[in-house]
Amino acid sequence: MFAAYAARIDRDQPLNGLELGERPAPEVRPGWTTVTVKAASLNHHDLWSLRGVGLGEDKLPMILGCDAAGLDEDGNEVVVHSVIGQTGHGVGPDEPRSILTERYQGTFAEKVTVPVWNVLPKPKELSFAEAACLPTAWLTAYRMLFTNAGVRPGDSVLVQGAGGGVATAAIVLGKAAGLRVFATSRDEAKRKRAIELGAVEAYEPGARLPQRVDAVIETVGAATWSHSVKSLRPGGTLVISGATSGDRPSHAELTRIFFLELKVVGSTMGSKDELEDLLAFCAATGVRPVIDEVLPLDRAREGFEKMAAGDLFGKIVLTAS
Repeated sequence: MFAAYAARIDRDQPLNGLELGERPAPEVRPGWTTVTVKAASLNHHDLWSLRGVGLGEDKLPMILGCDAAGLDEDGNEVVVHSVIGQTGHGVGPDEPRSILTERYQGTFAEKVTVPVWNVLPKPKELSFAEAACLPTAWLTAYRMLFTNAGVRPGDSVLVQGAGGGVATAAIVLGKAAGLRVFATSRDEAKRKRAIELGAVEAYEPGARLPQRVDAVIETVGAATWSHSVKSLRPGGTLVISGATSGDRPSHAELTRIFFLELKVVGSTMGSKDELEDLLAFCAATGVRPVIDEVLPLDRAREGFEKMAAGDLFGKIVLTAS
């Protein structure tokens, strides 16, 4: 079957390890099911995999891709939850949690196999492309906002780095949930787009906000960390799920963190129950993922290049069949 896969690890030039071509179809495994992929979406996780983060040389070649929507073996429309092992379903009960492409072949292919437990019904209201955007970036944003930040309607939130998948999801979900959302971006066009999606205002990174916020959604890392901490009200919460600009800020702001009793919470992906809630939320409210571009799988390299350059707003979706 045709697939986009990591053939080599290159920490400095990750796209050098990306190959497009034929790979073996999934093998039948007890307790697992094979999904015919209709759409899959790119995540920064895929670039990190090409750098060898979470993916060892001994696992190569590895089909990339965490997210997918498609048809199960009975022809039902489904969405794949890509976290494997945290519950013991479909794998050994002692197996640690992993994300597709860390231990098991991913979704940038015509077919993917996952534990039966990891497959959820796709709401009829969502297209395959829309549903394929939800299991990683949108689920991450959903968990960051409503589980780990614990924000409620009327609260204020700063979303750093508008344009990325998680940040875009946080703006849309926050607006739909009645939050007062502020956003940042280096790009003026992305700032305007953030306002169109529901942000009250969008600023250049580091700009002083009109008020201190209840929570910050942080995926940029080193470049925005100091600003994120300084933007919080006393007792506020900074939730971080990524560090695309690096993980070593020049100013950690430790004094401010302890003096103002700020909370710093790490967040990774989300649970199957949260994904089910997110799917239902989108179906019921009309909220839809922001899609930057839809490409056929054989043009996956274009999508990777666009994501690596940061030249996107929302999600890039690959269609496999």
